[in-house]
Parts: sequence; structure tokens; C-alpha cells
Amino acid sequence: MAEVKSIKTALISVFHKDGLDELLKKLNAEGVKFLSTGGTQKFIEEQGYPCQKVEDVTTYPSILGGRVKTLHPKVFGGILGRRDNEGDCEQMKKYQIPEIDLVVVDLYPFEQTVASGASEADIIEKIDIGGISLIRAGAKNFKDVVIVPSKAEYGVLLDILNKKGVQTDIEDRRMFAERAFGVSSHYDTAIHNWFVKD
Repeated sequence: MAEVKSIKTALISVFHKDGLDELLKKLNAEGVKFLSTGGTQKFIEEQGYPCQKVEDVTTYPSILGGRVKTLHPKVFGGILGRRDNEGDCEQMKKYQIPEIDLVVVDLYPFEQTVASGASEADIIEKIDIGGISLIRAGAKNFKDVVIVPSKAEYGVLLDILNKKGVQTDIEDRRMFAERAFGVSSHYDTAIHNWFVKD
């Protein structure tokens, strides 16, 4: 039988908020707790849902002009921790690392920024670091974590939630992981191409 996992806690960090409201509504109705940063956290709270700040988990504020928000062992440990690994579970407990079961990311719009004729400094700031790292971490640990790597996948998750509630099986999570590495590959290729042409 496919290994079924429940979504209890979701880390949501997105650039594009359009389409997110329906997903939040369904997750909230299913009792999922939200964890977020900055503009996304504000958006979630404006929709009327409670949302824990990432900085309350990490005890660090967003620093370096927003360049460092989620890059912390308590966040990445919560995503990468193997739920069936005794050593991982012990360390998560020891260091008070919360389990994160769903990661929803929508990256900074690098290609659109380049296409707009923005300055080099603005383009460089649109090279997403935390988001791409969250995508890779969630996809790597697909045995335990659902990774939604772009707004194009919001509806895909919503369909699964409407059919199954907050239960996903290994095939669902592997499908999202495959799409996640597709997103990260495309994103890095776009950045590489910009550097080559520049």
C-alpha cells in the first residue's frame, strides 16, 4: 500500500499570492497550521487565518535586506528530517525542530525582471536563494513532505485536498518532487543564461 502522510504544518513563502486564497481556505478548514514570512504571512493573516512567524521558530528576524529569512536549521531541519529515522527524530526533539509537512513556494520572478529591462542590481536581487533551497529540500524529502514549487501547482494540490483531505500518498509526493526539480532546473538555467549573455 502507498505510504500515506498527513499534512499538519505548512510553510508558505510565495511571491505571487493570486490563487493562494483557495488553497489557504481548504488547508485551514482541514486544521493545517501555517508558518510564513513577511508579505506572505501578512497575506495569510489578512485572509483571517492564524499564522506563526518563521522568526518565532528560528528566533532570528529577516536580515540582510530580506536576503535571509528561512535559511535556518529549524526550518530546513523541519523539512529534511526523516520521520522514520530514529536519529533524525531524536535530534528534531532535542533542538525543538518542528515537523513541516507541506512547503508552498513561488519564486522571485527572475525572468520577468530581466525582460522588464531592470538594472543588473535589481536582477541580482531577484535571484531567489531561500525559495529555491526550500524547493530542493522539500523535493529531496518527498517521502515525508509535499512540495508545491510554483503557483502553477496550487490547483494541483487543491484537487488532491478536495479528493483526499490532507492525506497524500507517495505517488502524489513523488509527482510534486519531479515538478519541483523541473522548476529549479528551469530557474537556474534562466539565471545561467543571463550571466552567459551579459
